[in-house]
Amino acid sequence: MALAEPRRRAPWPGGVGVWQWAVCLLAALLVLLPIVSLVRHALQDTGDLWSHLAAYVLPQALGDSLILLLGVGVLVVLIGSGTAWLVSAYEFPGRGILNWALLLPLAMPTYIIAYAYLDLWHPVGVLQTGLRGLLGYSSPRELRLPDIRSMSGCVLLLGLVLYPYVYLPVRAAFRMQAAGLIEASRSLGAGPWRTFFRVALPLARPAIAIGASLALMEALNDIGASEFLGVRTLTVSIYSTWANRSSLAGASQIALFMLLIVLALLFMERWARRHQRYAAGARQSQRLAPRQLRGVSGWLACIACVVPVLLGFILPAGYLVVEAVKRIRFTGIEAAIWVEAGNTLRVSLWATLLATLLAFALVQTWRQTQKKSVRLLVRIAGVGYAIPGTVLALSLLTPVGWLDQRLGDLVQHVLGVPVGLLLSGSVAMLVYAYVVRFLVIGSGSMEAGFSKIPRSIDDAAHSLGAGAGRVAWRIHLPLSWQAIAAGMLLTFVDCMKELPATLLLRPMNFETLATHLYGEAVRGTYESAAVAALLIVLIGLLPIILLSRSGQQAVRQHDATAGQQDTQAQVIERQAGYGHENN
Repeated sequence: MALAEPRRRAPWPGGVGVWQWAVCLLAALLVLLPIVSLVRHALQDTGDLWSHLAAYVLPQALGDSLILLLGVGVLVVLIGSGTAWLVSAYEFPGRGILNWALLLPLAMPTYIIAYAYLDLWHPVGVLQTGLRGLLGYSSPRELRLPDIRSMSGCVLLLGLVLYPYVYLPVRAAFRMQAAGLIEASRSLGAGPWRTFFRVALPLARPAIAIGASLALMEALNDIGASEFLGVRTLTVSIYSTWANRSSLAGASQIALFMLLIVLALLFMERWARRHQRYAAGARQSQRLAPRQLRGVSGWLACIACVVPVLLGFILPAGYLVVEAVKRIRFTGIEAAIWVEAGNTLRVSLWATLLATLLAFALVQTWRQTQKKSVRLLVRIAGVGYAIPGTVLALSLLTPVGWLDQRLGDLVQHVLGVPVGLLLSGSVAMLVYAYVVRFLVIGSGSMEAGFSKIPRSIDDAAHSLGAGAGRVAWRIHLPLSWQAIAAGMLLTFVDCMKELPATLLLRPMNFETLATHLYGEAVRGTYESAAVAALLIVLIGLLPIILLSRSGQQAVRQHDATAGQQDTQAQVIERQAGYGHENN
């Protein structure tokens, strides 16, 4: 008797299921809700407050913000592009270590480096005291450096922390995309400076635009460093208007203006890389072979790369270690630190898990179909990272309050018991803000991981009757787990470091490591915050190590991708078990 053929599911027709549409729509609504709420608040009448803000607050805040963005932009491009060129194009003493050490300032939040340098740069601090000792001076009256509490000091410190946003993509562009043309320029007799300015730098403009825009958005979102250093940016003005004047409408008007600046930055970044499609792909290019620098030239290149690492990480991190040891020896570790560390880990972990699940659904849906409507929803869901934390926090107050009232009325109607506020001023609201702001980090990492999985494998699975869920669980998840883990780690650390949204949305008597540090710095008791700051930096080192390892692996595997699809297909077939089930 002939055996009946096993029933197979119909292959994907290129559409998406209802639950996938629902997830994409939910992610887009989560991001759109605060933006709509912000616009609604900004349109409210504030009486005489807006005229006061427009005359006395906004001009100074706008001027300081633009000067800060201009200074930080120039500094991060100079440091990031210069160091990326040196480690990519030349061989010099210490290059192997500096190649990944230049990423270390990413582990140093902006408010922590400002907190550290306020003590390090003090007239009787380590730096100025050591400098006077070297020059033979004994008193601050004889030699005193400019005050770090200034616009120039804020630009310098933010630039030292944020330049890796430019260094990382530009280094990749130099090593892969520009390699062939750089070698051709060298063979035609062009010198190093001419090759850099006429060939390498123009080819790296898209990468520079991407990195600079991220750095500028982080600088604009900063509240701790700017306030510590006496720079009144738009973010500081938003917080003070809401906290000191109790005017949500006035703060929303400044926040909407700030959001327009962020959108302008994004537009400029898109415009700067509008011709990126003309660059060679990674598989079509060769790796740039570094040239040996000997003697003085090699040591000058080494010093040029050491200085940003020294000033941006080693000095402030060393200060935190010394101060933390002093604090522990004097009073031990306060019990409150462990409570705050637990709060930080709990909130960041919940936000990371939710953001990862949502990001996986978004990327999976986008891979399944290339419809413009799905692409639009995915793009909207990724806009959250462009919303500064202060703006996001303010825009969430009213919609969450409205939802609280509806839930309270429903519970009272059903159970007859008043429950008060369920979401406002709760951990759930803080988690919501983190998910909206950092959703794009996880989705971006997953998209990069999914792009390495050939679509032919998906087609083979669909032809064998596998549904969307099974393909995601048995194929996409095992093959992209490293990218997913990297995205989770980056999301977790960003949630842990986020200060503006945490300050505005945290529950009463709920402290995290970031808010503890901010409170101690505002009170001027810097030494009490050293342990909390050191914990944040140590946890922040984890994604830096991951980034450096993944970058080295990418370089090693760049010339070894031929035949990879066949190997992956065999692995997929074994993992999915299709051969066993369909024989």
